[in-house]
Formats: sequence, C-alpha cells, structure tokens
Amino acid sequence: MNTSYDVKFWEIRRNQSSKTPSYVVRWKVGGRQKSKTLRTKALAESFLSDLRQAAKQGEAFDLDTGLPVSMIKVKNATTWYGFALAYVDMKWPHAAAKTRDSLTDALATVTPALVSENAPYKPDPHVLREALRQYALPPASRRLDPPSAIRSALTWLERHSLPVTDLAKVRNVRLGLDAITLRLDGEAAAATTISRKRSVFYNALQYAVDLEELTSNPIDKVKAWRPPKVREVVDRRIVVNPRQARELLTAVTYVGRLDRGRHLRAFFASLYFAGLRPAEALDLRIQNCYLPDEGWGRLLLAKSKPQANRRWTNSGKAHDDRGLKHRADDEGRPVPIPPELVTILREHIEEFGFHEDGRLFRTSRGGIISIGTYCAAWRAARTFAMTPEQTASPMAARPYDLRHAAVSLWLNAGVAPPDVAERAGHGVDVLLKVYAKCIDGGAEIANQRIEDALTT
Repeated sequence: MNTSYDVKFWEIRRNQSSKTPSYVVRWKVGGRQKSKTLRTKALAESFLSDLRQAAKQGEAFDLDTGLPVSMIKVKNATTWYGFALAYVDMKWPHAAAKTRDSLTDALATVTPALVSENAPYKPDPHVLREALRQYALPPASRRLDPPSAIRSALTWLERHSLPVTDLAKVRNVRLGLDAITLRLDGEAAAATTISRKRSVFYNALQYAVDLEELTSNPIDKVKAWRPPKVREVVDRRIVVNPRQARELLTAVTYVGRLDRGRHLRAFFASLYFAGLRPAEALDLRIQNCYLPDEGWGRLLLAKSKPQANRRWTNSGKAHDDRGLKHRADDEGRPVPIPPELVTILREHIEEFGFHEDGRLFRTSRGGIISIGTYCAAWRAARTFAMTPEQTASPMAARPYDLRHAAVSLWLNAGVAPPDVAERAGHGVDVLLKVYAKCIDGGAEIANQRIEDALTT
C-alpha cells in the first residue's frame, strides 16, 4: 500500500450536476485529488469529519483510495464481527470516554444477534456480552489473556458472524434492531437506551455505505419497526424555584462527614446560579473566576471533567479532560454570575482554599469528586429540605436538575433565548425545544388572545 501524510481538505459543496440534492466531499492525498458524493449535507459533514480526525491523529492515507489506513481496515473486513472491531479502532482515538462506552455497549448488543441463522452451540448471552465488552471491542483489551470461556465465545463469533454484505437484507438488520429492544434478562430496555443503541448501529451501517460496502443504509428500509418515543423536553416537575433551591443548598451543609457537605454547597450553587453542568463545575478553577467585592462576577469555563469507566479513558483515570460540550477543544464559555454566587464562591475559597492546579472542588486528597459522592450528598439534602411527598416526587431528583432550574428561571425572567443559550452552552433551537414546557405564561397569554378574539 502506497501512503502519504500530505493531506489537504476543501469545504463541502453542493453537487450542481444532479437534480436531486447531494453534496461533494473533496480532498487531496499526496497531490492526487479525491472526491465522494453523499446524499445529504449531514452525511457529507460526518464523512469529512472522519477524514479530518484521521489526519489530526497522524494517520497515513492510501494514495489509491484516498482513505486513511483505519478506514481501509474497516473496508477490508468481511464479517460484521470484523467490521465492528475495525469500526471501533477507527472511532476510538478521537472519541470521548462516554462515547466509547456507548459505542461498545451498542455493538456488544447487536453483534451476537448478527450471526448465521442455524449457528450451533451458541454461547451464553452473558458470556458473549462480557467477551465483546471487556475483551474484544476495547482496542487495548485485546492484548489481555482471556479465560477459556471468553476465547471460545469469540471464536464462535468469528466463525458464525454474518458477512457485512448480508446486512443489506432487511430481515438480517432486524435481528440487530430487535436485540437492542431487550435487556439480557429478557425485559424491555428503556426508551433512551434503545434510541442510543439504534443511533450507534445506524451510524456503523452508514459508515459501511460511505465505504461502498452497502449501497444504502438498510435501517431506512425497515418499515415495521419503530423505536419508542424518547422524552426530549425537560419535565417541569423537576424544576425548583429560588426559595426551594436555597433551602436545598442550606440542607447540603448538614450532610456528610469532615465538612463534605459544606464543601459541596458552592459546587451545587454553581449548577443553580450559573447553570453549569456538573462536569464543568468539577473543573472550575480559581484563575477562571472573577469574583468582585460587590456586583456581578464572571466565570470563564475552559474544560470539563466528565466521569466514565477507567476502561474508556485515555488516562486510565475515572475522569477525562475534555473540551466544553458543543465547543471547539480550545473554545471557552464566559458565564456572568449573580452577586449571590460570587459571595458563595468567595466564602468557599476562604474556608477551603483551592487545589495547587486551581480547582475549587476536590476530595480531601485533592482528587476529582465522583458522581457517587455528590449524588449521595444530594439525596441526603433532599430528605432534610423537602417534605416526604416532595422527596418521593421527581422534584430536583438529580443534581443536574439544578441546571435545568437555572435555565428555566432565565427564560421565564424574559432573558432573550440567544443570551440564555450562550450562558448555558446550548444552541438556541435545542434550548427552546428542551425547555419548551418550562416556560410559564404561554397558555395564559394564548387564552387571553383567544378570548379577546371571541368578544370582538
């Protein structure tokens, strides 16, 4: 294979020679121009993104096909099992830890279903899942020496996995779709789980289309299968008002040992008064805080620390260093903060100081606070601050619901949606879609307008 690291990309352009809309991805490898036409702009952007990521990772590109070596490996896979492994290898270097988790979770669900119809001696489903999830799919885990049962399960998959080209048949792709609707115990999977796994499965098949192993995505041909509806809007029952939020923040100071609750008060306050995501608050540093003696302050968010299984992170630690959601890797987000949060953060710094790297929130040994730790403190605070009926309700059931309450408050206060979206790190369209049911007064205004019209 003749390869080159000399790669140049151009912007996507509309295909003017076709009556139906299509889009052309153009790039150059070692001076040779390459192009690929895709049906939609979204597909073209996804394909171009994969090419750019491969170049960013320092991959060599094949001069003949114009594809990075990792794509060639996927293209050369003959069975679905081989395709899944190569697909993970291609995605892994530039995927976030939680994306890797979702990727392997979904592929570990569909791959055992995509086997020959009469394959004998099928291993136990739990063994197959462990074999894929813990040994075969994560690239680094393939170097491990698995138990004999795991080796036998993987050998069985290699032998009986369907050819990739057989996934063009609707009856075969339905096997994968049906698999994601069930848990290992045979019970129905949650709607969000089904939607997430279907998305991974769809994208993997679309990649096979991009590499011309399939002529079209076979999931598009499945007419009798419909994923369950997933709630895409925030349930207004979870949203607390300012008085309730302050009571919860006070209650947090009474939970835990060794001042843990008092230490977490400012963490939770950052979620409510600034609308931060928990992962963003965990990486909040003194050098990114402007906290004046009086008036409004400002936070300049730079990074986040999402938590995932150590198996999925590059560092081998539970928390990854990531850029901000919906932002370029080096793009920050300024967030104005009200005087009340300025005071809380100043009090926190005076009492607890900060880590040598500037982080405001950390464990007693300077580590990253785990999800389990702050969620346990939050559950305890709810029992102190709420009535038994409220505790049993979904009201502020998760720390993340403080962020939902913050964004809902801003919208109801009349802050312009673009300004709210900028503070929260959302797109305006997503913001209005997600928080549509949390905006007060809309029904009353509509009722009054209808009444006025009826009386004229």
